[in-house]
Amino acid sequence: MDKLITWSRRYVLAAAASILMVAASCGPAIAQTNELGGARWVATWSVPLMAPGTSLGDSSVAFDHQTVRQIVPISAGGSRVRVRLSNEYGQAPLVVGTASVAVPAAGASIVPNSARALSFQGQASIVIPQGSVAVSDPIQMHLPSNSRLAISLYVAQNTELAAYHPNGNQTAYISTPGDFSAAVDFPTQLTTRSRYWLSFVEVLPSHRVGALALFGDSISEGSTTTQDANLRVSDVLSRMINPTFGPARLAIINQSTGCARLLWDVCGPSGVSRFEREVLNATGVTQILIELGYVDIIYSTVFGAPAETTSADQIIAGLRQLIRRAKLRGLRVYGATLLPNGSSIFENVYTPENEAKRQAVNHWIRTTREFDAVVDYDLALRDPADPTRMLPAYDTGDGLHPNDAGHAALARAIAHTLR
Repeated sequence: MDKLITWSRRYVLAAAASILMVAASCGPAIAQTNELGGARWVATWSVPLMAPGTSLGDSSVAFDHQTVRQIVPISAGGSRVRVRLSNEYGQAPLVVGTASVAVPAAGASIVPNSARALSFQGQASIVIPQGSVAVSDPIQMHLPSNSRLAISLYVAQNTELAAYHPNGNQTAYISTPGDFSAAVDFPTQLTTRSRYWLSFVEVLPSHRVGALALFGDSISEGSTTTQDANLRVSDVLSRMINPTFGPARLAIINQSTGCARLLWDVCGPSGVSRFEREVLNATGVTQILIELGYVDIIYSTVFGAPAETTSADQIIAGLRQLIRRAKLRGLRVYGATLLPNGSSIFENVYTPENEAKRQAVNHWIRTTREFDAVVDYDLALRDPADPTRMLPAYDTGDGLHPNDAGHAALARAIAHTLR
């Protein structure tokens, strides 16, 4: 689906997060269950990665002794922070020469004296084998809810094509050759909206906080919201739930990716194959919202792949598998209905057969007792005058993807269900 879509974006500069105070010292590694007043580590931001060459409109790049600076929105805040780097989809061992976190300022800049070096088992650098992950040592850092964090990684090698997330919908900055992980003014050679190697940011809140994982396609991913504005459904939901000043209530992580399918590999692994790694094993996850099946329905007609035609019953069976696997972990599971696409500007998205499948899947989601609750994405965004179409006020113009106002409506629907 991403292959068909042209996004228009406006660039938004965010003010420096001056309330974010960083302590100068680094602490030793802390175990997953280590507590501060009953608190435990929780994932506060995430993105699913994939192997280069597996996305429609592939945008992966190789690096040559360069630094990449990535700005991420934080949902739940905490007093300590650590990052998780992934080379699970890498083509060779990944050599991270230095890594740091800092308070972002405008563009690629960071607030002076805010950069703090990350270490890995006490070492400044690390080699991450192909197929592996690495978790940094925690550092003391007061990170408020709904703030931002700049993460800089210097790769001390000439890399192969990097494992990445194609559309982070937020500008990342790639430097000229050199280690600029602590540089206030970043020498940008290239910008991209992709993410590289960075899979999770985890925090230690002041008390025990759970995490809600959104698991979906480009709808939940927020691929068509305003770039750099943090207006994805996950961002808006966090601002509804978590006070900027005061204890966090719920971390929100977004493990959605554009054109993702539930049952087939495209734009990364299928939902059923990546569920364990990206959702069930996420630190502190307690709740899951599943929004998948949309691309499974339309893919065969849009791309002329009749061999990959998927029935409503097959989609339902796949969703039931995810529900059962989550409940074996004691997690709450919510189902999101599939959005209307009757006003799609793309050929063969809306067909009578596809619409019948969407209605059948949505009927099952609404009536099954296997989900703990239902978030009715369809009801939240459809046009009452024509329920097969998205309300124009929520439509980006392609008839498939919600705009900023649409993501706010989806966030309200989730918040209502969580009450």
